[in-house]
Amino acid sequence: MKKIVGLLFALSSVSLLFLSACAPTEEEALNLVEEAAKATFEADTIEPNQEVEGFSVYLPDDFEIVEETESNLLLESGDQMFILFYNALEASTSQLNYQTAEANDNYSLLQSFEDNERFGYVKVAETEEIYELQVGVGGVKITTQTTLETMEDDTIAMMQMATSIAYTDQN
Repeated sequence: MKKIVGLLFALSSVSLLFLSACAPTEEEALNLVEEAAKATFEADTIEPNQEVEGFSVYLPDDFEIVEETESNLLLESGDQMFILFYNALEASTSQLNYQTAEANDNYSLLQSFEDNERFGYVKVAETEEIYELQVGVGGVKITTQTTLETMEDDTIAMMQMATSIAYTDQN
């Protein structure tokens, strides 16, 4: 019996060590997010695959539109919600959403990227035991709550969506 308890304890200790070794630290996750946001911003834009009123956007396969209002889309991927805010009056080089994010000093990461045609950024703020992730390009801002384990993948999906938006009607 003692051997079984000892074996179970050893296995659970190894499992816990393995699981904690796989999860990135906050610093590692933030570095990965910054690199992923920059690489995705600089990559070729993915063609939109979804038409909504006033614009088209690329949505990854596992994303669906839950609700659409005048300037917001509520998106869902699994049990995770994303809010996409868009302002067709802001140019793709607009820094307004970034400046608003910067004015709130409560962030672990705030990094901007720009080229001749666009201005983008990524922001991570810790709220209790969850992280708020915000990605923006010009007048587009996407926000979700995430974890250290999924933050990098969420960043890539969100930046792909933000960079893909093509306005079709600016009335």
